[in-house]
Amino acid sequence: MMCDIASVKDLPPGFRFLPSDEELILHFLLGKASLIPCHPNIIPDLIHPNYYLLDPWQLNGKALCSGNHWYFFSQMMENRVTENGYWKQLDVEDEEAIFNSSGNKIGFKKFLVFFIGQDHAPAIQTNWVMQEYHLCTSASFAISTSTAASNYKRKPIRKPDCYSIWVLCRVYEREENCLSFCNYDNEDDDNGTELSCLDELFLSLDDDDLTDISLPNN
Repeated sequence: MMCDIASVKDLPPGFRFLPSDEELILHFLLGKASLIPCHPNIIPDLIHPNYYLLDPWQLNGKALCSGNHWYFFSQMMENRVTENGYWKQLDVEDEEAIFNSSGNKIGFKKFLVFFIGQDHAPAIQTNWVMQEYHLCTSASFAISTSTAASNYKRKPIRKPDCYSIWVLCRVYEREENCLSFCNYDNEDDDNGTELSCLDELFLSLDDDDLTDISLPNN
């Protein structure tokens, strides 16, 4: 399927692709799994002829890139093997449920880490992380999808029991000093905490400088 990645490059300065988890599920993965056309079609399918996934450093120019994140569709695989390594899922307990604005569960995401080497031999863990988005097939999700489908002005062609064929992947390289694999590493995330000018000033001062500063009394 052709993908309009060029349309993203033509966006005015300051525009970036920063969808929420709910938007990735309802507006992109649902449309893909239901054969509902998406315009513009900016997230590509990346399915290797030999059913391998691409190595994370091969995604540039093939997956949709926004900042330091890469987005693509893939078919669900039991073994997520690449040419030079494999993706290993973290504990099942780390799977994160995704809810819509009405509180209905619409999907979930798994967290995977990339290893260089073979699964049966010693491998090297890297800082590459994948968030793999899955659709939910519960009754509550059927209500949500019927509402989302009406936004496309077209009914889904596939039934919910076929939704598990496709997954949406978001890949990024974790910072060296980041302790959590599960956090969405996005410095522009609205849920993040932005330092004020005073915060940055205090962080830049040495301990000796702090002793010379007097704060106003409340």
